[in-house]
Amino acid sequence: MKKQLPSRSWMNLQEHYISAIKNPWYNAVFEIQDVISVSTMTFFRERQIKAVHFPITTSSVSSPMGRGSDSKPVKIELFGVETYLADSMQFLLEYGCRFVKDGCYYIMPSFRGEQEDETHLSQFYHSEAEIIGSINDVIRLVEDYLRYLCLSILANCRSTIEAMAGDVSHIEKLTKMNTPLPQITFDEAIKLLDCDKQYIDIIEPGLKVLNRRGEQALIDHFGGFVWITEFDHEAVPFYQAFTDGERKSKSADLLFGLGEVIGAGERHKTSDEVLRALELHQVDRQPYEWYCRMKEEFPIQTSGFGLGTERFICWLMNHNDVRDCQIIPRFNGTLTLP
Repeated sequence: MKKQLPSRSWMNLQEHYISAIKNPWYNAVFEIQDVISVSTMTFFRERQIKAVHFPITTSSVSSPMGRGSDSKPVKIELFGVETYLADSMQFLLEYGCRFVKDGCYYIMPSFRGEQEDETHLSQFYHSEAEIIGSINDVIRLVEDYLRYLCLSILANCRSTIEAMAGDVSHIEKLTKMNTPLPQITFDEAIKLLDCDKQYIDIIEPGLKVLNRRGEQALIDHFGGFVWITEFDHEAVPFYQAFTDGERKSKSADLLFGLGEVIGAGERHKTSDEVLRALELHQVDRQPYEWYCRMKEEFPIQTSGFGLGTERFICWLMNHNDVRDCQIIPRFNGTLTLP
């Protein structure tokens, strides 16, 4: 079946909302969003993981400007008070885990200060969950969740995706993978890529990160899916737990489609670990005093993940530009109707 390309009507932000209504691509996105939302609720309910409602403003963003920050926070003034639009609800999901024994989740917008491009949106929908357990526990949860979503997608909108993507074999492939997905450490990934500078960015002396070309090379090497684990701690946000010592983190990114679609990690258990990480990452501790107090008074081990739903939809549609995978776009610094 021939693949159908999107209209890219978002390039005209004053007219997009009208043209999208009758466009088959955006009608498909609408249908897929519904299946993702309903299936997410069903998946977590079956596991006694609770839905929770939290505000989208926060005084303590999860990616503050500092070493390891991978996004720019969005600061606003609300009735004379400076605050932020949440870049993730992870801190509050950790808080929610103090109420329940099996964890909690939500699907809500997240806000980032970067320029939009083929792989980034300034406002996107985030499916996030936090559970009591380790990084290995949350990796298993993610893989179960992905397979559950894919089975639901095939059951409810196979023909819709076939009409747009031309094929659903990539989705079927994941549903049939009964063994754990491939997994390598960051250091192993760098060696596999022969430390080639076209695949790796140096963000400061001695500190490397994979770029998009590197992620795609690894996806191709492993046949579509691979977990990258144990990133350098100074290259990830401060809240990720240390491995032995302080050089590496208990973190994992699942690469497929556009690249990183899911990020996961184990959190620090104690306030002392958080304070040490804040110092290491050169982040002001004051906005996170509440977080340290919570860890001190309720020290439990949690791990969590976040899935960017538009990137996931992009993969489902066998597409290469995430800007085509939201019905109503929002671009930083640009007025959009409606």
